[in-house]
Amino acid sequence: MRVAQVKEFGGPEVLVAAELPDPVAGPDEVVVAVDHIDTLFVQTQIRAGAFGEYFDVRPPYVPGGGVSGTVAATGSEVDPAVWAGRRVIAAVEPGSYASLAAVPVDHLVPVPDGLGLREAAALVHDGVTALALLDLTALAADETVLITGASGGMGTLLVQLARSRGARVVGVARGDEKVALVRKLGAHEVVDAASPDWPERARSVLGAAGADVVLDGVGGAVGAAAFPLTSDGGRFSAHGAPTGHGFAPVDPSEASGRGITLLGIADVQITPTRRVTLAARALEEAAEGRLRTVIGAVYPLGRAGEAHAAIEGRGVVGKVLLRA
Repeated sequence: MRVAQVKEFGGPEVLVAAELPDPVAGPDEVVVAVDHIDTLFVQTQIRAGAFGEYFDVRPPYVPGGGVSGTVAATGSEVDPAVWAGRRVIAAVEPGSYASLAAVPVDHLVPVPDGLGLREAAALVHDGVTALALLDLTALAADETVLITGASGGMGTLLVQLARSRGARVVGVARGDEKVALVRKLGAHEVVDAASPDWPERARSVLGAAGADVVLDGVGGAVGAAAFPLTSDGGRFSAHGAPTGHGFAPVDPSEASGRGITLLGIADVQITPTRRVTLAARALEEAAEGRLRTVIGAVYPLGRAGEAHAAIEGRGVVGKVLLRA
């Protein structure tokens, strides 16, 4: 099978095309002929050698993530009448940057009719995490939510899902194109992070009380500036760090003094069973037209290094996918 393999830790150029033996389905597995492959910013950070304390990978390795595709073979304990030829998505750890993937059958999520496999791939991780975050923070109708990184793959989903819950949505995005997109997706107000005074502008939009919920998918200085915009007694989620400067640095004692519930990436670690449930919800929302995936670029599997470069360059609006 064709794969994109990290030959050593380093820049995007270390992600190269290679051939590996085709996977064989175990008794409770299927082999998926991969159509599209999800990409995440954290994959670029792992490739560069970061987060070794959290991810036990050693080159050469095939990055792990999510795929969409069609079931091409079934194991001895899998009913082919149910699964053979079925369109599915699945989280694949490791080895998702590949043309074939062996997946436990209980990790599969069927793709509803009317939803493309490309669009489904964009929901494998971001759709699941977005729903989990809104459940975790218990965002309610008539509350106000501030979403940083609102033009990214997950941010665009959070904007739509929060709006559908009846919340007042304030997005933070960088540049005219991204601001316009976030507004089009349903945000009531959008603040341009390119302006040095964006926190003050956000405060004027939010009002003196601030946001009931802040969903920070950026981290670093942006996350630090977003924290004071949380209302007393509110919820602050620091779940993203694509800036390379870590998650939002927040003083727990300050949060405690203001009655703010702090949430982090550890709070959205999702079991395989719950992942399947949340993924099915995300796919259904998309199939029914209530959730739009924003796909900014699609690269062939053999050009995965270029895809990583595009992700790190932050110029692409929405998701970057690979096409197997």
